[in-house]
This record gives sequence, C-alpha cells and structure tokens, in this order.
Amino acid sequence: MTEILCQWLNQDLKVSRTVSPKSFAKAFSSGYLIGEVLHKFELQDDFSEFSDSRVSSARLNNFSRLEPTLHLLGVQFDQNMAQSIITEKPGAATKLLYQLYIALQKKKKSGLTGVELQTMQPQTSVRLQNMKSEAFREQRLSRRRQNEIMAKIQAAIIQIPKPVSNRTLKALEAQKMMKKQKEAEDVAKEIKKFEALIKKDLQAKESASKTYLDPADQTAADLLNTYSDDDYIKKIQKRLEEDAFAREQREKRRRRLLMDQLIAHEAQEEAYREEQLTHRLMRQSQQERRIAVQLMHVRHEKEVLWQNRIFREKQYEERRLKDFQDALDREAALAKQAKIDFEEQILREKEIHEKIAVERAQVRYKKHYDMCGEILDQILDLSTKVADYRMLTNNMIPYKLMNDWKELFFHGKPIYEQATSKHEIAKSSAEQLVELEKRDLLDKNDYEEYKVYTDME
Repeated sequence: MTEILCQWLNQDLKVSRTVSPKSFAKAFSSGYLIGEVLHKFELQDDFSEFSDSRVSSARLNNFSRLEPTLHLLGVQFDQNMAQSIITEKPGAATKLLYQLYIALQKKKKSGLTGVELQTMQPQTSVRLQNMKSEAFREQRLSRRRQNEIMAKIQAAIIQIPKPVSNRTLKALEAQKMMKKQKEAEDVAKEIKKFEALIKKDLQAKESASKTYLDPADQTAADLLNTYSDDDYIKKIQKRLEEDAFAREQREKRRRRLLMDQLIAHEAQEEAYREEQLTHRLMRQSQQERRIAVQLMHVRHEKEVLWQNRIFREKQYEERRLKDFQDALDREAALAKQAKIDFEEQILREKEIHEKIAVERAQVRYKKHYDMCGEILDQILDLSTKVADYRMLTNNMIPYKLMNDWKELFFHGKPIYEQATSKHEIAKSSAEQLVELEKRDLLDKNDYEEYKVYTDME
C-alpha cells in the first residue's frame, strides 16, 4: 500500500518532495505535504500559511488548518491521530493517506469543488466540526503552554541545602572562639617578647652611653690617643642616629603589628557578623524561593484548572447543542405525528357527523312520512265516515256528530274504533287510553256547546 501511495504522490501529483516507503512517516510528520496534496485538489486555500519546519508550533499550525478540510472529505482525523503522525508512529501516516486517497478519488469522480462539498454538508455537522477543530487547536495550545510553564518551574526550582543543625552551629562557634582566644594569647606573648627585647636594647644603650660620657677628659684623651681624626666621631654619631632610627622603626613596627592585629580581629568579627547575617538572609531567601516555587505551582494548577474548565464548558456547549438539535428533531416528529393524528381524528369526526346527519335526515323523513300518513288516514277516515252517513241518512249528517268528527280530526284522534287482534293485545291499554281521551274531548265539546246555548237563551 505504501508503494502505491508513493507512486501516486511522486508521479501523479508530483509533490515538492520525493516520498519513499522508508521515509514515509517522517515526510508527513509536519503535515506540510498533506496540505500540498489538498492544495493540488483545490481544497486547501490557505496553503500559503503552511510551514515546512519541524518546530512544534509549525506542526500545530499545519494540522489545525488540515482538520476542517479532512472532516469535510469525511476522513477520520482527531487529536490522537495527529499525535501519532507527529511522533512518526508506524502506519499512522499510511492509514491517513489511504483514507485521503479514497476520499479524493470519490471527489474526483463526483466532480464537486470544496465549496460545493461544504454546502452539501448539514449546517449542524459543519458547526460541530468547526467547534471540534477549535477545541483541538486550543487544547494543543493549552498543552504547549502547560509544558512551557512546567519548564519555567523546573528552571526556577533551586536545590536548597539542608539547614545546619543547632549542635553543629554551636560546635563551630565554640571552635571559632577557641581559635580567637589562642590567637589573642599568641599575640600577647609576641608583644611581651617584643617589649622585653626593646627593654634589653634600651638598657644596653644606656650603659653604653654612660661609658661614653663618664669623664670628658678621659674620653677626649682616649679619643685623641686612639684616633687622631674626626672619623670616629662621625661613626659614633652615625651609630647613634641609626640606633634612634632603628628604635623608631621598631616602635612603628610594633604599633603597626598591633594595629594589624586589631584590624584583623575587627575584620574577623566583621566577617563573623557578615556570615551570620548572610546565613539569616540565605535562610530567609530560601524560604522566599520556596514560597515563590509553591506560588508558581499554585498558578500552574490554577491555569490547568482554568483550561480544563474551558474545555469542559465547550464539551457542555457541544452537548447542549446536540441535545437542542435532538429536541428539535423530536418535536418535529411529534408535531408531524400529531398532525397526522389530528387529520385522522377530523376524518373520523367528519364521518360520524355525516352519519349523524344522514340518520337525522332519515328520522326527519320518517317522522314527516308518518305524520303525513296519519293525516291522510284521518282524512280518509273522515271522508269515509261522512260518505257512509250520507248513504244512510240521504246526505243528512247531524250537526253535532259532524262537530265531533271535526274535533277528533283536528286533535288527531281516530274516528273509527281500532280493531283488536292477537298481535295487538299488548297495545290494548294504549287504545283504551285513546278512547278515554276521545270521550273526554267529546264531553268537553258538548259542555262548551251547552254553555253557548245557555248563554244565548
């Protein structure tokens, strides 16, 4: 597979760098050649901002720009795969290039451009891919920032020596005091020796001067006898001057020695005080450095917590967007189902309404039909009754009887008595009630006529 991909890259695409199976992982570790391949297919418009350097910032820039394009082609690409390619893990670059080769061949067959591919994608997936790419880029930046902070902390950490115990300090101080006492005793002995020598010299000089100054005559005679010129006097004067000068120099040396010893003692005391002060300052500075290191650790932890919080908030935001989209899809499905159910309910209610309307029309028709039939039967009964009486009475019908028939006709009561049969035995009570009503009606009519006649009389 690697040889096929190398042939495709070197011969078909003619990339800027020759790729071989041995250096395949190293060639694609920076992401520059992947961007060049996408640029040749007019999918990577920002290829001018890619860098062929192997610095971590350049690699991060390249892969962060590659991620949206790879997601647009449907190639699986995430942070783990990018890390595997950067670290030149065997097979990672080959797998990615094979997926890219398949996706580019499909695009070439379909003849779609990058803009058309992007417009064909759902808006939600595009938004999620953009958010993932931003999260990937920010996570890489945060990791890089954390590494830099850790490097600074490691550089700032100072190997603090262990403080000397109190016993050791006391022993050192005791040794220093003993040494100073011994030096002071040695200086005192030297001074005493020096003073004794000076006293001896003075005594010798005094005795010599006395011998020289005893009687003047004897001295002059001796001098005249011994020497006859002034050389001896000059030698004596010179010797006296040398002795005075030597005495003065010895006194100066003694004073200088005492001053040097005093200065050395004061310098030693000053060095001791400076050492104590330095020790205190070092101990204080060590504590300050320790506090500074702890503070840097706390700041680093705070930065890590802040970055984790941002990453978690982005994950929550992605989850909320996904839940919101799912809720919209569910609501759309529920609304569609509710619409279908409502239409079915309307159809059922419409059918029921039509059925009820038909039943009402049938009932109304039957009612009117029965009413018309009853009226027609009553008319036939009345006409038949009138015809029968006219045949019997030579067209003479009593007025009262005619009024009774009219009243029965107007009130819808049967003129003829109903014949009873076997199947109508159950209706005998109803017919009796009808007969009673007829009698009551006729009686009431007779009473009204009686009242009219009585009023007329």
